[in-house]
Amino acid sequence: MNVFRILGDISHLLAIIILLLNVTSHNPPAGISGKSQILFALVFTTRYLDLFTVFISIYNTVMKVIFLICAYITVYMIYVKFRKTFDSENDSFRLEFLLVPVAGLSFLENYSFTPLEILWTFSIYLESVAILPQLFMISKTGEAETITTHYLFFLGLYRALYIANWVWRYYTENFYDQIAVVSGVVQTIFYCDFFYLYVTKVLKGKKLSLPMPV
Repeated sequence: MNVFRILGDISHLLAIIILLLNVTSHNPPAGISGKSQILFALVFTTRYLDLFTVFISIYNTVMKVIFLICAYITVYMIYVKFRKTFDSENDSFRLEFLLVPVAGLSFLENYSFTPLEILWTFSIYLESVAILPQLFMISKTGEAETITTHYLFFLGLYRALYIANWVWRYYTENFYDQIAVVSGVVQTIFYCDFFYLYVTKVLKGKKLSLPMPV
C-alpha cells in the first residue's frame, strides 16, 4: 500500500469526522445535503459487500466498517434525529436523475457480469456523482458554512490523492483500472471550482458564497 492511498484514506476519514461534527453539533446540520449522504451510504453498502466474502487486511476491513457505520449514522442524524429542522426545501436534487443512468451504465460497462461485480461497478460510478446534490444545494442557497466547506475540501482531496495513487500503481505495478480512474477523474473535476473558491476565500477567512441561481 503506497503513501498516496494512505493519505487519501486519512483525508476521507477527516471529511467524515468533520461531517459528523457538523451533524451532531448543529441543529439543523449546517448546509449538509441529506441526499448526498444517502448516495454515499449506498456507495459504501454496494462496494463493501466483499466484507462477507474476501479478507484483504485488518486495515482494509476496519476502514470499510468505519465508513459504513459513519455513513448510516449521518443519514440517521439528518433524517431521524433532526428531521423536523433539516433544510429539505433546498436539498431538492432529484436522485433518480443519478441513480437510473448509473445503474444502467453499471450493467453495460463492467469487468464481469456477476452480482457483486455489477454492484461494485455501480458504487464506483455512483461515487463520482454523489456529491452533486451537495453542490446543487450550495448553489441554491448561494453560500456554505465554513465547516461544510472543510468537509468538501477533504472529500475532494481524498479523490485527488487517489488519482495520484492510481498513477503510482501504474508506474510501479503496471496496474490500471479504467473504470475507477475515469470515474475518479470525473468526480475530481466536479470539485475544481470549489477548490478555487476554498483557496481564495475560505482559507483567507471569508465565507464561501456563490451567485444565486436565476
